[in-house]
Amino acid sequence: MTTPTPTASRPTRWRRIRRSPLTHLALALVLLALVQGLVIKPFQVPSESMSPTLEAGDRLLASRIAYTVSAPGAGDVAVFARPDTWGPRPERSALRTALGWVGDIVGFGPSNQDALVKRIIGEPGTTVRCCSDAGQVEVDGVPLSEGYIVTDLPFTPGANDCSSSPASARCFGPITVPAGEYLVLGDNRANSADSVIACRGNAIPPSDCARFVPREDIIGKVVTIVWPLDRLRLFTDGG
Repeated sequence: MTTPTPTASRPTRWRRIRRSPLTHLALALVLLALVQGLVIKPFQVPSESMSPTLEAGDRLLASRIAYTVSAPGAGDVAVFARPDTWGPRPERSALRTALGWVGDIVGFGPSNQDALVKRIIGEPGTTVRCCSDAGQVEVDGVPLSEGYIVTDLPFTPGANDCSSSPASARCFGPITVPAGEYLVLGDNRANSADSVIACRGNAIPPSDCARFVPREDIIGKVVTIVWPLDRLRLFTDGG
């Protein structure tokens, strides 16, 4: 006579679900999504506008926490979603959108988020202009020391500056940053589609030439480059 197997020795359905590799995979994806949504998110640099600080193709990590404990600050290298005023978003096929959805969850591969990265120069309420007599960007009348700039637009005091005709393409402003918004520039000033691209070459441009980044579009502060390994670096204040 066969002895019935005790019910307690049989794996329950819940136990089988917990032990399933698919369950572990799903939990891992949920954890990844939570970490990227709340703590830190990987991005790939899309262009050369921040060269040499960031090169096209660099993989970096942006801290979301940084801007939950403090406001974005001048000098920060920040990732932000492309504002509507910065032009149309790229069109994507259904397959590309699906791949981007996966990439946004796991942090690798293509992304559906049209994100840009620039350096914050003007905080809300500040007035930004270029240039000083020496060709520097000024914030509230104070010239900036920007050692991270390697390639800038031509500027020669007394010959090709903001008072010459035509004015140097480096010149813009003064521009007062609206409340709740930020003015951003690329470190590669000679090749950067940033906040003042439509203002350059005119020391007193139309008031609507600048485009700003609303606070709600700023995703995080760049904290490190993680790939390629030969460019691994941590970012401190001022990048």
